[in-house]
Amino acid sequence: MSDEHPPQALTGMVADYMEEGLLENIVIMFKHDRTLFPMVADLLQDERLRVRMGAVALVEALAEIDPEEVATIADAVAPLLRDASATIRGDAAYAVGLTGTDAHLEGLRDLLDDSFADVREIAADALAAISGRH
Repeated sequence: MSDEHPPQALTGMVADYMEEGLLENIVIMFKHDRTLFPMVADLLQDERLRVRMGAVALVEALAEIDPEEVATIADAVAPLLRDASATIRGDAAYAVGLTGTDAHLEGLRDLLDDSFADVREIAADALAAISGRH
């Protein structure tokens, strides 16, 4: 599977569809084309709240797939754990918690000292979720 992000035009189209409430269709598309998984990182950074909320719901739906495959979502999202926005850090931590592996623990541990309590709590929950899968 490629670590490259899908074309920006496709990401924009998916974000627009997400904003229109077409989450079920997007979930089906992602389940059939796993090369789209890295797009989750872009969706989590979208300026539109509905798109970001949809991205979180998408990750929840995709987390049911084989853990090795969904770990590519965590790989793409992990850099967002250092984002300037507490909202993005929190959403990224949640997504990594659902899809991550032991390789993602260090980035989550760094958030245990975050200046925002919500981010610290989400990171702790994410660490517990990953540890609980082993």
